[in-house]
Amino acid sequence: MEVSHLRQSTEARRAGIVAAVLGLAAKRSPADITTGDIAAELGFTQGAVFRHFPAKEAIWLAVLDWVDAELLARLEQAEQAGTTPLAGLEGVFMAHIGFVMAYPGVPRILFHELQRPDDTPLKQRVRQLLMRYRQILARLLDAGARDGSLCAGLDLAAAATLFIGTIQGLVMQTMLAAGSATIEDDARRVVALYLRAIQERS
Repeated sequence: MEVSHLRQSTEARRAGIVAAVLGLAAKRSPADITTGDIAAELGFTQGAVFRHFPAKEAIWLAVLDWVDAELLARLEQAEQAGTTPLAGLEGVFMAHIGFVMAYPGVPRILFHELQRPDDTPLKQRVRQLLMRYRQILARLLDAGARDGSLCAGLDLAAAATLFIGTIQGLVMQTMLAAGSATIEDDARRVVALYLRAIQERS
């Protein structure tokens, strides 16, 4: 019983640290976030933070693990909720935008990590996330090609790249504008344009 309680307490503390990083990244550059900042956000000492994570990189990996699990769960739910492949694509697009609106620190963390020239474990983790994301898109695009709703001969790999790149562009513009007030409306217009571009003309 005590072991189970200790495990739950440790997991709760680790989850709290991850949440603190996400909150701090929404307000400042991830490069400027220190373990002291994380500890202060939670009312911990730095030693308490390091009792749950052996190094700062381990904290960032835990953050990316959380992003991977939470974002992909939302995208897969949107994929399954779509009554057609095109509806699924729209749902995935808007689910991703909703995730960014809920956790604005996430794109800051991802963009920061991808700027680093060396191939870090964190960058490898981001690549794994993108690979799983593309698998979701591949399923929907393949289904659309099979049911005839997509343009004949459509380059499905390019369509997946454009999908992800479009979201990244929207998010980047929102970050530059220092706010997400219009991103949902912009996203609805942009995804409608994307879907018109890839679907078969009747």
